[in-house]
Amino acid sequence: MGATVLTNSLRILFISPYLPSLIRVRPFNLIKHLSKQGHAVTLLALIPPGEDAGGLPELESWCAAVHTVGHPRWRTLWNGLLALPGQTPFQAAYSRSPQMAALIKNTLAGHAFDVAHVEHLRGAELSRPVVGLPVVFDSVDSIALLFERVAKDGPTLKSRLLARLDLRRTQRYEDQLSQKFARVLVTSPQDKAALTRPAAAAGQHNRVTVLPNGVDLAYFAPLDVPRQPNQVIFSGKMSYHANVAAALDLATTIMPLVWQAVPDAYLVIAGKDPAPDLQQLDADRRIEVTGTVPDLRPYLAQAAVSVSPMRYGVGIQNKILEAMAMGTPVVTSPQTLTALQARAGQDLLTANSPQATAGAIISLLKDRALRRQIGQAGRTYVETHHNWQTIVANLTDIYRNAMAESKGKINT
Repeated sequence: MGATVLTNSLRILFISPYLPSLIRVRPFNLIKHLSKQGHAVTLLALIPPGEDAGGLPELESWCAAVHTVGHPRWRTLWNGLLALPGQTPFQAAYSRSPQMAALIKNTLAGHAFDVAHVEHLRGAELSRPVVGLPVVFDSVDSIALLFERVAKDGPTLKSRLLARLDLRRTQRYEDQLSQKFARVLVTSPQDKAALTRPAAAAGQHNRVTVLPNGVDLAYFAPLDVPRQPNQVIFSGKMSYHANVAAALDLATTIMPLVWQAVPDAYLVIAGKDPAPDLQQLDADRRIEVTGTVPDLRPYLAQAAVSVSPMRYGVGIQNKILEAMAMGTPVVTSPQTLTALQARAGQDLLTANSPQATAGAIISLLKDRALRRQIGQAGRTYVETHHNWQTIVANLTDIYRNAMAESKGKINT
């Protein structure tokens, strides 16, 4: 059953190339809080190969309607082959679906909407059947910016070559986003800068807006469990190349320095689908590679320190927000602060080398008062700057501005 709709609510057509979930936290929480604020969301989502509809009951309880379309492996491979000679990047071509296009057309024909919301570069091509509505496109990150960084610092030759293969086409495609859509959303100022370099010259600069990620403050909250004083955690989806690179750096370069000062320090690498290189780390008795866990919160609550030594990345690192919300002190790379308003040395600690990162970890492991101070400040920071209710209120303002601009164009 969908949410109660208020008289001033918006009717939102939300199109996604995957089913929002606790792993795909941004669209999941946008939909959740749009519903809580009284808006009517109709969700149309692809189910990519190998994925299930595990989060469907919750989504159905929030949305006015939810419709899904299976996206088989053969279709993604066919889309990739068709994209080879063209200009559309593989990320965008991946989700092309005649079945989804038909569903979008039928939904628009049978229902009235105020605005359409399209999720991620993988969903960009799904917007083609949407006519007569302002479209707000959530790019989330600049994928071209990510590819630039992977091409330079990716953990394997394969990841670097794949990034280079699609980099130029992705740059050209992203250059056109602000001309194609009424509004474009990104999570951080650095991603906005990447998308507005061409847009500024075209007069579309103001269409790109930073809408940061939030954190579920009720779900990710400090737990009344004892912390393990020497336990260090790194969390995330462990098949993602940036996380693989960071976890390997942490386990093989940083932790050996920590073990010199704190021999009984213990590293937990928590997250689904660990790459083979990460699985091999579990042979070390000082390291645990968990794989998929039913609930990440107990791991964050028990850890003395959460470490995120990202070699590269874009946007906001959700793992950092979640750890801070749990009151777990964070050590991370300085580059992650470009997406945050957190204060280094107060809300979290930053370090720009293996030696400095190890030193920050050691200082926290040896100083309980410092751990408590940084952990409490981190929780206060996310409460102030990453509350989903506030973020979604800002999103509805973006919707209304796009609607007003579209209406003005029609009237003129």
